[in-house]
Amino acid sequence: MNTVLPKTERLHSLDSLRAIMMLLGLVIHSSITYGLYEYGDAWRLKDPSSNSMINDLIVFFIHSFRMQIFFVVSGFFGAMLFYERKPLAMIKNRVSRIVYPFIVFVILLWPLIFFSFTYTGFVFAGESNAWAETMAIVGTPLILIPQTTFHLWFLYYLILILGVSTLIAFAIRKTPSLANTISIAFSWIIQKPVLRVLFFAVITGLVYLIMGISQVETSNSFIPDFNTFFYYFTFFIVGWVLFKSKEHLDSMKRLDWVCTVLGIVLFFGYALNVPSYSFEMTILVKSLVVWLLIFGFTGLFLRYGSKHSARMRYISDASYWVYLVHLPIAAFIPALIFEWQVPAMLKFLTVLSVTSIICFSTYHLFVRSTFIGKFLNGRKYTRSVADIRHTEEARKVSTSLT
Repeated sequence: MNTVLPKTERLHSLDSLRAIMMLLGLVIHSSITYGLYEYGDAWRLKDPSSNSMINDLIVFFIHSFRMQIFFVVSGFFGAMLFYERKPLAMIKNRVSRIVYPFIVFVILLWPLIFFSFTYTGFVFAGESNAWAETMAIVGTPLILIPQTTFHLWFLYYLILILGVSTLIAFAIRKTPSLANTISIAFSWIIQKPVLRVLFFAVITGLVYLIMGISQVETSNSFIPDFNTFFYYFTFFIVGWVLFKSKEHLDSMKRLDWVCTVLGIVLFFGYALNVPSYSFEMTILVKSLVVWLLIFGFTGLFLRYGSKHSARMRYISDASYWVYLVHLPIAAFIPALIFEWQVPAMLKFLTVLSVTSIICFSTYHLFVRSTFIGKFLNGRKYTRSVADIRHTEEARKVSTSLT
């Protein structure tokens, strides 16, 4: 007979961490247009009149930890659903919250993404009639058929990883002694700040060696890429196993500031001297950086973000919608400010600010308390931040009485 574990109290810190990692995507996609590095098909837009290496450093730095943390936290919450609810309930939840939104938004957003990238590309190329050129290309029925997953690639791989992880979890449930051994070993490691960084850095380094590469390129193809799947699968599994040791989460507060600072210093030391690093040294440094920042940032969120915050809860609720719809906006605005004779950093901040305002405004007005909000977040929410605070206070009172 399977036992259902007592329900874990809402972890505001990990909710906030996951939301911030998602929202950092807006920073990347606002900054990347104004860097010097050529990203090829991954991002073709490059403002020829405004660029700065600082924007590249912003992109590279966020990319060094962002999605890795996201998959660790996703693994944690996936395991929480699997073990604290019936597995079937977990599967239904993930299908409704991830699979359906992916299908709907990859179809709805593709024409807008294609249009914005095409139009801005023509503007950057100096086309005098960029609008007419763009409409001539996008005005065909084929534009309605998504050709890539684009920025929704992480949902695509999250679906695949969830499927494989669920099958593994079912298999391990049949060998409880093995599951218990893994949990005990993991709990022992996770409580030792230095050991856990070194242990998981070694695992990530081995993953790089198995793949034979030092950089995992983001794959937005509908054909699954083994390297992308394998790399992020390892972070998801760490999060999944971490749930079984959730009583030791607070141990991540130990040396959280040290890990964060050391990770940042190590990253910029590497980023400014890339040509001098061998393949082996590159994967060693990158593996250390990612786990220093994972444990550092997670510890900081646990330290400072564990208490309920109505504003942060609102931002967490909004983050899914904001990330889903931001890309065509972030790709279109650079065309509107192309002729501005201002530094690249100011253009980047303008794109980021305007994109954020539009995304959060549309969430507040058209999503949060509507069927769209229910579709994305499982329920409709009040628009008032004060109501969020009152609801949490009422929940605490109800909990204390029971």
